[in-house]
Amino acid sequence: MKIPKRIQPLVDDGLVDEVIRPLMSGKEAEVYVVRCGNEIRCAKVYKEADKRSFRQAVQYQEGRKVRNTRRARAMEKGTKFGRKQQEDSWQNAEVAALYRLAAAGVRVPQPYGCVDGVLLMELITDGDGDVAPRLSEVALSHEQALEDHAMVMHYVMLMLCAGLVHGDLSEFNVLVDEYGPVIIDLPQAVDAAANNHARTMLDRDVANMTTYYGQFAPELLDSNYAGEIWDLYESGDLHPDVQLTGLFEDIKEEADVDAVMVAIREALAEEQGRQLRKREAEEAE
Repeated sequence: MKIPKRIQPLVDDGLVDEVIRPLMSGKEAEVYVVRCGNEIRCAKVYKEADKRSFRQAVQYQEGRKVRNTRRARAMEKGTKFGRKQQEDSWQNAEVAALYRLAAAGVRVPQPYGCVDGVLLMELITDGDGDVAPRLSEVALSHEQALEDHAMVMHYVMLMLCAGLVHGDLSEFNVLVDEYGPVIIDLPQAVDAAANNHARTMLDRDVANMTTYYGQFAPELLDSNYAGEIWDLYESGDLHPDVQLTGLFEDIKEEADVDAVMVAIREALAEEQGRQLRKREAEEAE
């Protein structure tokens, strides 16, 4: 087939020998099956920001650190250079997340590098060597749904152990090969400690997966893995060997408004006293 313009530089540099066929087109990227030497891989070509339909991208970028202060200032100002850096940050985030999660024990495609907005990575295949289907394309037995759901919940937990939340996990971002689920599409992965939306995203990730698997195993719909995982995370008790049960019960306590108001008044009084003492000291000089 004709070589896509964005992949041509990788062909020129010898990183890609042949573009075999398109694989899929999504809200953030187009993916192609390519040949690199004797290996068949995939090339994920990220769409530019104005052509990307990924929702609420700003929420996902919250908490991402840019070490270079010049780049950080440019990104804040929204200059042309800053927008380019923002795009690089978005694309490189997936490569970093793939390495980080693989090291944590999560099944993800192996990355081979990101060049000019094109990510080369492992092509996940099924037992016959064909491209592995998305979870959304797979019908499961009751037993298999329970087994795979438990595996995905374990992966969600391992992600959080590594400090990350997927942020867009669903049956469309999971492939199924002969060994089970493989997590894909991670450019929006968020830093759990630095992003204020991390808990909400974790809840949504777990709800999406539980709802899908719940079609085949309805008892999963009564589980609460998100609450259990996040509670362990907040208490500092989350580690890779935790055995999840999904039986967690959220304890919702009513806010003590009176106590909050007392604390606010005490803080105001303390600040007023500090300001008064400061003025008195200045007048005495």
